[in-house]
Amino acid sequence: TVYRLLTNQIKHLNVDIVYDKNESNIFLSILSLGKHLTDLTFHNRFSSEHLGNPTFVLSSIHISSTLNKLIINVTTFDDCLYLLDGSLQSLTALIIDIIRISESPSIIDNTKKLPKLKQFSLTSQCRTYAYDEKVVPLLRRMIHIEDLTLFLDVGRFCPSYTDDYINAYIDGTHLYNDVFAFMPQLHRLNFSINTCARISNIGFPSNDDIQHSFIQKGNRNVGSYIHNRLRIQTGQCHVFSLPYQFDTYLLTRCNSFQGDIFDKVRSMKMFDSYPFEHELFKKISQHFPFLQNLTLDNDAGQDNKQHSSTFITFPHLEHLDIMFAHADYAEQFLFEKNTRLPRLLELHVSYDTLTMITNNFTNDLVRVNCSKIRHIVTKELYVPPKDFHLYFPLL
Repeated sequence: TVYRLLTNQIKHLNVDIVYDKNESNIFLSILSLGKHLTDLTFHNRFSSEHLGNPTFVLSSIHISSTLNKLIINVTTFDDCLYLLDGSLQSLTALIIDIIRISESPSIIDNTKKLPKLKQFSLTSQCRTYAYDEKVVPLLRRMIHIEDLTLFLDVGRFCPSYTDDYINAYIDGTHLYNDVFAFMPQLHRLNFSINTCARISNIGFPSNDDIQHSFIQKGNRNVGSYIHNRLRIQTGQCHVFSLPYQFDTYLLTRCNSFQGDIFDKVRSMKMFDSYPFEHELFKKISQHFPFLQNLTLDNDAGQDNKQHSSTFITFPHLEHLDIMFAHADYAEQFLFEKNTRLPRLLELHVSYDTLTMITNNFTNDLVRVNCSKIRHIVTKELYVPPKDFHLYFPLL
C-alpha cells in the first residue's frame, strides 16, 4: 500500500494535486509518515478562493527529520515562515513559489538563524510591498546559504516627506550591503528583481548608475533597464543576473527594454500604461525566440497603426492572453498581415473585441492565426454566430 511504501521505502516523492480543504492534511501526513523521505515536490493548483490564508502549520505534528529538499508552491509568505520554523530539522534546500507576499497580523518568528539551509529559491510574480519588512529579514537569517535564487516584483513607496526614497531602486548597493553581506558562503546567485518606486527629485538614478552599483561590487554579469517618470517622481527598474536563467519574464515600462537574448524564457507578461507599438513586438519576437505564453495588460491603444510591411512571427507561441488589453493588440496579433502565430492553441480575449476586429466574423484577416485554436476564454457569455466555426474550426 501507499502507506507502507511511504513509511518504509519512498525517498523521493512528487505530488501534484488540485487544492481542496484536505490538501494541508495530505502534506502534513506525508511529512509525518515519510520516515525515509529526503526529497519532496508538492505542487498545489490553487483557485482564487483559497488565497490569503496560510496552509501549513508544522509545529502541531511530529515530522520526520529526514527531509533534505522541498519544492513547493504556497499562497502566503507566512507559509514560508512556517516551513522554516525548525520543524524540518534536516532541510538544506527550499525551493518555494509564493502567490502573494504581503503583511499579515500573524506573529511568526522571522529572526532565528537558519544555519542548515544551503539552497534557497524564492519566486513570486505578484507585486509585493512587504519586501523590506518580510523578505530582507528572512534572507539575513540564511547565514550559511550557498545557492540563492530570487524572482520578485517589488513596490517601494516611502512617504514623500522623507528622504528614504532617494535610492529606492533595488540595485547592487542594496543587495550586496543589506542582503549578501549576511551570507559569507554565497557563491551561486541567480536573480530577477523588478522595482516600482517613488524616486527623489534630487536623485534620478540612470541605468549607468544601476550598472555601476554592481560593477563596483565586482559583478559585471548583470542586465538592467530603467524608466524614470520625472513628472510624478516614480520609476521602474529591472535588474537581473546574466545569462538569464528563468523561464518567465515580467516586462514593465516596456519601451525602456534594452534587449538581449533570452532563450530560456517561455512565458512573458507585459504591463504598461504607454502604448505597445509594432516595433516593440518585433523586438520581443527576436529577443525571446522560444516564447510560448504571452500576456498583455495595457488599455492604451497604439499610436502608430500603420505597421511596416514586414510581419512578425512568434513561431512557438501557444497561449495568448489579451483579455485586459486594448483592441488594437488583438489586431496586432490576430491579423495575419501583422503577426504570424503558426502554433496558437489558446486565446484569452474579450468577446466584444473579437466581434469588433472581425466585423462580426466577416473579416478574413484573422482566420489563419485562429485556425488552430482549441480553447477560447472570454469575459462574456456568448452564443456563437453561424460563421464562428469558419474562424475556429477546431473548437
